[in-house]
Amino acid sequence: MPGPGAFRGPGRQGPIVHGPGAFRGSPRREAPRRGSLRNGSRRLVGGLRVRLVVTFVLVALLSAVTATALAYRDARTAVLQRTQNTAVNDLRERVAAVAAGFDLPPDQRSLSRFAAQVSEGLGARIVVARHQDLSAVSDAYADTEGRITAELRAAVRAGDGARFQRVQWRGEPYLVVGMPVTYADGDRRTSGLEVFAITDLRAERDDTAALLDSVRAGTVPVVVAAALLALLAAGTVLRPVRKLGRATRELAAGDLGSRVAVRGHDELAELARTFNETADALQASDAELRTQEAKARRFVADVSHELRTPLAAMTMVATVLEEDADQLPPDAARAARTVGAETARLSRLVEDLMEISRFDAGAVRLNASGTDLTDTVRASLALRGWTDRVTAELPEGVRAVVDRRRVDVIVSNLVGNALRHGAPPVTVTLTPPGADGRVTLEVADHGPGLPPEARERVFDRFYKADEARTRNTSTAGSGGEADGESGGQGSGLGMAIALENARLHGGTIEVGQEAGGGAVFTLILPVTPPLLGTDDEGEDR
Repeated sequence: MPGPGAFRGPGRQGPIVHGPGAFRGSPRREAPRRGSLRNGSRRLVGGLRVRLVVTFVLVALLSAVTATALAYRDARTAVLQRTQNTAVNDLRERVAAVAAGFDLPPDQRSLSRFAAQVSEGLGARIVVARHQDLSAVSDAYADTEGRITAELRAAVRAGDGARFQRVQWRGEPYLVVGMPVTYADGDRRTSGLEVFAITDLRAERDDTAALLDSVRAGTVPVVVAAALLALLAAGTVLRPVRKLGRATRELAAGDLGSRVAVRGHDELAELARTFNETADALQASDAELRTQEAKARRFVADVSHELRTPLAAMTMVATVLEEDADQLPPDAARAARTVGAETARLSRLVEDLMEISRFDAGAVRLNASGTDLTDTVRASLALRGWTDRVTAELPEGVRAVVDRRRVDVIVSNLVGNALRHGAPPVTVTLTPPGADGRVTLEVADHGPGLPPEARERVFDRFYKADEARTRNTSTAGSGGEADGESGGQGSGLGMAIALENARLHGGTIEVGQEAGGGAVFTLILPVTPPLLGTDDEGEDR
């Protein structure tokens, strides 16, 4: 039997079916292959909204196509079933009525009259009557040879009931019903009369085609409606997701009070509730950490401040002992000098701790003014007696708006660090401002340099690089790690203080490596700092 949507082409006939009750429906249309849909979906690129819309549309389209195929198959089956049953029943009843007065054996004339009478009762369908070698057609001009197949003739001749077959003739569909004429006692051997009726199926074909077209036309609004519903559903689902994403970004940016509204009892509501609980816990932890950090900073500041008074007295005593050390026995003189050096080191550590605590408390301000950086760097080197130990390239007239005291602190820490941990020659290079409006001061040494892990942590507080890099060389002056401790070990705060002072000017300090070895520290300062003000601590370090 022909499949849905098409009758068989010219020259091809359908199988012979025995009777109305034996009609079989058409096979289902082949469903779209899953693999092709899956591969196509993998190529789709877009956000969750796009994927939801595409999924909705694909499901709607697949459902519409499946419903169309099933509706077409059932409608076509019903139409053909009704037509075939009607044709068989009409032919059987009409033959029974006409054959009652038909004399056997017939001649050509009586056989033609029999065919015409049967045709009149069938709505002018073409009827062919055959008896042995005689054949008669109700329409003398009709071509029946192409429509009544040899298969159907053989089936009618061998059977005992009605047979039908759908055929395609000249591109048009036809239903051919054939049946033998038997006597009441069922003896066919004395009859030999066979009747065939040809029914045009073009009307049924047009009806099923119109049904298919109408269903196809309804697919487009179904898909459009599915797309609109998908957009609505995507908006409903993604709106809380977008709010949650925005709250997460705010939380990551430091707004610990960011929360999302919880609506409903679905999975998204549970996710929002979990986010809020996490944010609450994070805010509580942050508040506790801030409290502990504030207490720790206050403790350091208080301890440092309380130590200043006894340290001042200790420093005075140590100074007196050092001045009279030459008059003391050797062991006592060495002890006096050791006490003086350690007391000075402790004083510098306390000063560094107080400076760090001021940075942490945000109590540090710039006392900036137009300054000649060349004179500032040169004076810093001379103050500490480093002029002969450092190769300085300081062009004249390099000016910037800086806090002179804080620049001195930076220079003392960078150069002192190079002298203590590096190897000569140590070079200090000042570069005038370029097109970016920034001044650079480069301090380089020719020592073993810094390993990568040390370069990443060199500005951390209390961090000290590998002991192998430390040189036991005393350097005079002040400035954190640049100070001249006897052991060559600083407090570990000098580089951190230098970086904080650079940032206070809107600049930074970068650390690198010379091609032939040695560390390079580069101070980068804008010609004019972004913030100007007055330091609430007027004393120099």
